[in-house]
Amino acid sequence: MAYSYKTSITFGFVFIPVELFAVIKNNDISFNMIHKKTKQRIQYKKTCLNCEDNVNAQDIVRGFEYNKDEYVTFTSEEFNKLKTQKDKNITIMQFANLDEIDPIFYNRSFYVVPTNTFDAYNLMAEVMSKQKKVAIAKTVLGNKEVLVSIRSKNGALILSTLFFFEEVQPQPYNIEKPKNNEKELTVAKALVSAMEKDFEPKEFIDEFKIRLEKAIEQKINGKQIQKVTEVKTPNKVINLMNALQKSLNAKTKQSLKKQNVFVMPKRTKKVKATK
Repeated sequence: MAYSYKTSITFGFVFIPVELFAVIKNNDISFNMIHKKTKQRIQYKKTCLNCEDNVNAQDIVRGFEYNKDEYVTFTSEEFNKLKTQKDKNITIMQFANLDEIDPIFYNRSFYVVPTNTFDAYNLMAEVMSKQKKVAIAKTVLGNKEVLVSIRSKNGALILSTLFFFEEVQPQPYNIEKPKNNEKELTVAKALVSAMEKDFEPKEFIDEFKIRLEKAIEQKINGKQIQKVTEVKTPNKVINLMNALQKSLNAKTKQSLKKQNVFVMPKRTKKVKATK
């Protein structure tokens, strides 16, 4: 889907022209494929297997292979003939509770910006926010129909594309019924509570990207990349109860240290003085 995409939201006789803007930007560090010997870029040319000529974009159509090496082709105009006006719009099918949608179905998110009908847009955002509802809709993008959800956030609408049920693969294995004892459950709950904290996205950064950027700078300046210092990891504890208890103790000490709370050292056993 393009970064900016013009469409309309419809439900009943309500028609809201909107424009979609991608929420997520690609923040990856991009690399080119380079010939190791010549240090020149590797190019990928589109060629025809039959005539071996380079093919321009305007001469390329989509083809469906119905038999070995036999295709039926489709042009953009032919794809458009299959679309109704309903397919071109984002047609709301129903409203539901947000917590009814399993996160596994979410794909990509877009900001929904009204292009002229602000009254209908603002009304829809307010009603959905007050009733804590999410709209479920369908539309066709390219040559694929997509399922979408639309929710209200801070007075604005956010659209997320969803996978269809048939696209989500079933769990490949069965989970055995847990056989944890009460002591393990108690310590595990305590560990979760000790690690509980409000989610603040700003606190999480791409550490590997920072190291990669530093390595690029080193290479540009003709320096050798230095191996990253390994963070000492605790030895694995085979016994589950011991692992939970050690984790809880470590987390408790860490929290107390952050709070500048002095922890009294364990007292040694008194030795009686001899006469």
